[in-house]
Amino acid sequence: MTAISHQPLGGKVVTKPFLILGFFLLIAAYFIVRRFLFGMGDVSNMSNGYPIGTWVVLDVVIGTAFGCGGFAMALLVYIFNRRVYHPLMRPALLGGVFGYTLAGLAVMIDLGRYWNAFNLLLPWYAQPNSVILEVGLCVMAYITVLWLEFWPAFLERMPSEFKQRYGLNRLQAFLKRYMYVLVAVGVLLPTMHQSSLGSVLLIMGSKLSPLWYTIWLPLLYLISALAMGYGVVMLEATLVNRAFKTPSEATLFARLARVVAGLLTGYLLLRWGDLAYRSDLGLAFAGDWDGNLFLIETALFLAPLFVLVSHRRTSQRWQFLAAVSLLAGGSLYRLDSYLMAVRPGNGWTYFPSAPELMITIGVVCLEIMLYLLFIKTLPVLHGAHQAQP
Repeated sequence: MTAISHQPLGGKVVTKPFLILGFFLLIAAYFIVRRFLFGMGDVSNMSNGYPIGTWVVLDVVIGTAFGCGGFAMALLVYIFNRRVYHPLMRPALLGGVFGYTLAGLAVMIDLGRYWNAFNLLLPWYAQPNSVILEVGLCVMAYITVLWLEFWPAFLERMPSEFKQRYGLNRLQAFLKRYMYVLVAVGVLLPTMHQSSLGSVLLIMGSKLSPLWYTIWLPLLYLISALAMGYGVVMLEATLVNRAFKTPSEATLFARLARVVAGLLTGYLLLRWGDLAYRSDLGLAFAGDWDGNLFLIETALFLAPLFVLVSHRRTSQRWQFLAAVSLLAGGSLYRLDSYLMAVRPGNGWTYFPSAPELMITIGVVCLEIMLYLLFIKTLPVLHGAHQAQP
């Protein structure tokens, strides 16, 4: 196999867009400090009826799906041996590093007694029957695996003399030799916790609309996470190409389109087939809030499917639009099933407060800032790139 050469993008890190993102991050930091000083009630509208708010749903449930690019590409490149997609692997891995790491940050903000978070690692506090325990442990382990998988990018950037002096060349050789172990674990862990995010919803029972409640929730969450992972890879690569004039990946994405189309087809057939089998398909056309949300989700998944099976899949513009629609559909599916289609009863209602939203926006801004920093200073993108002014 031909070795893939990665190089830093180069150019100025602190640019006008970078400073704008930093401004929103400072606003989020202010509200985060208030949350830790005065409690969650000072900045959040969460309640006993809605104990899960935007921090978990947007930053964790949706955020980790956005971070599945590395998982999805590793499955394709290393498990199914599609080496042609290897140039997309490291940028996808970087997106996963930040998607999951910042999801962990959001969890710490959301936890009422965050100082007891380490209890998750103590066996005598464990509840083996808890799906959330499995999700928490898997996510923690996967964050560690992602950083270890990405560590060669740091080592490649270091001078040879520095690595030799501190023995880091041996670490680099060790990681290269046993990377297959990390890859295997890195495929197993998200398979477990992404499906388990669907399993968490099974305890809701009648509180969740039948349009979303099904025994197939674990599989639906896993398939949609994989599809969203490929969508994120397409979106990020297109944006980087347009912003920094890097080599286009449109040819690779035209081939990848068949994989994504297969996942979307399987997802839609499973979901609609299950509704028909349970005689609940009529709920989708009831014209109410839940039915309309379901139809919007379906439309957002169908649109990229039609693009990716047509001749338009070779167009970078259509690839970008398909990725946006796919990610919007997957995000809405998770938002609906965790929040918008949930009926806790007893008159409980929930709408996120402005500070809640600003914290989420700040976390996203931080992710973008770190992504820009890393691709400009570390060998992430493949091939030759021009330094940007």
